[in-house]
Amino acid sequence: MLLRMSLCFLLVLQGFAQQAAAPPASTPQQSIKVQVNEVIVPVTVTDEKGKFVSNLDKEDFQIFDQGKPQVIRFFTRERSQPVVIGFLMDLSNSTRTQWKNFELAAEEMVIQMLPGGNKKFSGYLIGYSNEAELMVDTTTDPDKILEKLRKVKPGGGSALYDAIYQACTSRALVQGEPVEPRRVIIVIGDGNDNHSSKSLEEVLEIAQRNLVTIHGISTTSYGFTSEGNGNLVRLAEETGGRVEYPLQDVYKDVAGYLSQPRDEGNYAIQPGTGGYTSAISTAIFKAIANVTGEVTTQYILRYTPDNTDSTKQFRNLNVKVSLANVKVRARKGYYPFAP
Repeated sequence: MLLRMSLCFLLVLQGFAQQAAAPPASTPQQSIKVQVNEVIVPVTVTDEKGKFVSNLDKEDFQIFDQGKPQVIRFFTRERSQPVVIGFLMDLSNSTRTQWKNFELAAEEMVIQMLPGGNKKFSGYLIGYSNEAELMVDTTTDPDKILEKLRKVKPGGGSALYDAIYQACTSRALVQGEPVEPRRVIIVIGDGNDNHSSKSLEEVLEIAQRNLVTIHGISTTSYGFTSEGNGNLVRLAEETGGRVEYPLQDVYKDVAGYLSQPRDEGNYAIQPGTGGYTSAISTAIFKAIANVTGEVTTQYILRYTPDNTDSTKQFRNLNVKVSLANVKVRARKGYYPFAP
């Protein structure tokens, strides 16, 4: 009898391991592994002006897996769905000029996305310069992250890819991931990487395998370019996220900036004025609102593939909406088997 009960217990454990839900937070160093049988697809729909379209029904969506239409078995458009958010802060030298602004931006995101005491929302903080460091492990207490953010200072290189890899493999988990709560990473940085041991392809695969959506708030200023911008865009687009560029437009009307000639009266904002500082803050907080809105206003679709070919590694996804002139953001594919 005892042997039979032990075998039944092991079978129950095995059944749980085959589901998409992650293990509980009591195993902080356990890698996040997902066996995909039911596929979870967060979807964002925006109109021509970038405003969220939030009144669609299940019948308005189509999902194609390897080009074949699938039956949507679960659909929700509820706001404020449970989510675990990784805040990845670029602490390299490239963030020095606007560090205070982006530190405040990160603090504002933590406050908005981790309302204190609400167990539906969890977050963690990873800072990266020459190395990636898990500064605050997964928590529902925003004060722990805020306290750490106010103490860190930028300096050194950039190990962005290692930071993303660490977010996917070496943090405390919340029971129910990645179904409920979903997994989101927000990178605050320029996308450049010059110190990682991991490659872009490696971290893109680990993020896709673990159903992580990556968003970015670029720290690249107007008139400058970042070698990593294309990488940040790819990480976001392949996983269903977006990249915001708060400083790309705010400088263009500043008198005397870079190649702009100074001509009194022809420019609305001048350096050293309250309007100049206000314009920067407004642009950054608008970017925060866009990313926050994206995370909290997504449709969640789930389906069970009618054919999972074990010889096929990465499977392509395509989500369509029965509306004209809208932009649909969803991850481009998934891996049907754990790494």
